[in-house]
Amino acid sequence: MNTNNILEFFYMLIGLIMLFSSIESFRDKENPARIGTGLFWLILAVIFAFGEAIPSFIVGILVVLIGVLSLFKQVKVGRIKEVDSKVAEKSAKKLGAWLFFPSVVLAILSVSIGQFTSLGGQVGIGIASVVSLIIAIIMTRSSGKTAYHDSERMVRSVGTAGILPQLLATLGVIFTASGIGDLISKSISGIFPVGNHLLGVILYGVAMAVFTMIMGNAFAAFAVITAGIGIPFIVMQGGSPIVVAALGMTCGYCGTLLTPMAANFNSLPVALMEMKDNLGVIKQQIPIAFSLLAIQIVLMYVLAF
Repeated sequence: MNTNNILEFFYMLIGLIMLFSSIESFRDKENPARIGTGLFWLILAVIFAFGEAIPSFIVGILVVLIGVLSLFKQVKVGRIKEVDSKVAEKSAKKLGAWLFFPSVVLAILSVSIGQFTSLGGQVGIGIASVVSLIIAIIMTRSSGKTAYHDSERMVRSVGTAGILPQLLATLGVIFTASGIGDLISKSISGIFPVGNHLLGVILYGVAMAVFTMIMGNAFAAFAVITAGIGIPFIVMQGGSPIVVAALGMTCGYCGTLLTPMAANFNSLPVALMEMKDNLGVIKQQIPIAFSLLAIQIVLMYVLAF
């Protein structure tokens, strides 16, 4: 079974949901930017659904185009079909704790497929999402129309922040390929001496958190900072690569808690819960982030050597 073909199928499904968002955006006559918003989601739908078949140069132009639409504020949420609160409350009372069953299935099934099959975690999440959606529709006896509107409402509510993780991951690849890691290593080695285990661990942990705040993505920061600081300052000084990699990534996650660039963690809840304070989630996470970062640094120093 070709894993890439399965992934392409799921990308097409994502593109289909974005097409739903595009259709409803074009139909939203109350939105003054409905044309730009509709085009934004339509272009994204094309990229996700057919990106593999489109020349990379054309995809690049399309990405720039959606950036231009966002820059000139031509992408707005507009009017979104609201959930009937009475129907939702009645359904929640009827289902009780079973309301969380699709979410539990999603988690268990995705982990199981990723752990015990050769399909991998990405395919596992895709399969588990489809299965969970089918279970949710059966449990709630919802119609296809409900699934349609719930899907496009979620995507449009998040808005342009929804594509930030993909763009940041791409930025991380560019940074790594351009040799930023080597540049960071040379710059820091000229200031801080190599060989001090505690200093190396502190530098690596803090740099992972700070660079993740800048990139908005710990995975993007990991390759750059590990190559520039983790390997020369810790691993090459006798530190365990396994401990350094595991705890280094966790240090990056501490930075994730502190940045609006991590849209899927910090901006998405704000949009979905209609919070008035755009930084409300981050403010609540600040003490947790600093506490966890300090703990990860101590653990790395103790366990890595």
